[in-house]
Amino acid sequence: MRIGIDLGGTKIEGIAMRGSDEVARIRVATPRGDYSATVEAVAALVDALEQRTGSRATTGVGIPGSISSATGLVKNANSVWLIGQPLRADLERRLGREVRIANDANCFAVSEAVDGAATGAEVVFGVIVGTGTGAGIVVRGEVLTGRNGIAGEWGHNPLPWPADDERPGPACYCGRHGCIETFLSGPGLQADFERHTGQRRDPAAIVAAAESGNGPALDALARYERRMARALAAVINVLDPDAIVLGGGMSNISHLYEAVPRLWTPFVFSDTVSTRLVRARHGDASGVRGAAWLWPDHVAR
Repeated sequence: MRIGIDLGGTKIEGIAMRGSDEVARIRVATPRGDYSATVEAVAALVDALEQRTGSRATTGVGIPGSISSATGLVKNANSVWLIGQPLRADLERRLGREVRIANDANCFAVSEAVDGAATGAEVVFGVIVGTGTGAGIVVRGEVLTGRNGIAGEWGHNPLPWPADDERPGPACYCGRHGCIETFLSGPGLQADFERHTGQRRDPAAIVAAAESGNGPALDALARYERRMARALAAVINVLDPDAIVLGGGMSNISHLYEAVPRLWTPFVFSDTVSTRLVRARHGDASGVRGAAWLWPDHVAR
């Protein structure tokens, strides 16, 4: 039995799995702004799942940030009350066992690599394109976190091969301009459409307008596809993955899966490109399932 916890800004979701099968799921509200209450909420969720299944389980937790290899404290978390806190140590003390913690994008990637859309692939790059843009790398079924805990932080690199009208690029909250996230996130598509048309529409409305043949919306999606193709071509040139899996709200744009591989070909340093671009199999459940898969050997401790 393995338990996965997805610690989000508004909800905490827990899942118990036996093999690849979900046997229990519980969701509670996140105690926003209260670190001690958040620790207790996660621990109580683990307790409740074990009571429901009658089994002690390994525990993995996905967070919107990462654990510093230097200090063991949370860093780069959107849920700011976690920053600088010894989350892993506090959970291990409360639960009396080892707890594995990973960035939520890494959890997404491992879920899709182990039993999702990229099952059986040796190297997987899992991308979440939604409100923000993040990614994770999985090699032979295990997350690659990197020396500094930032492997896969793709969204805060500059957009590759920028056109003149893409420089210096939109301002990013990280303090730089032209980050991939400012172009490929949902808000990035919305801002691009507004810059070109003067009209404010949310991403879903832009996609719907394009599907009905609206010219400006079609142009916006064409720009989006070209930018995604260049951004992923740079990943292919460095990582050469077997598969790239898309998740998040923007992954629902069905035309991406045909257009982007065609558009990335001229930018990839190879005469052939067999990397697959696929949509996540588990959708919104990928994160919590991936947290459970942080224990690939599923040995309770």
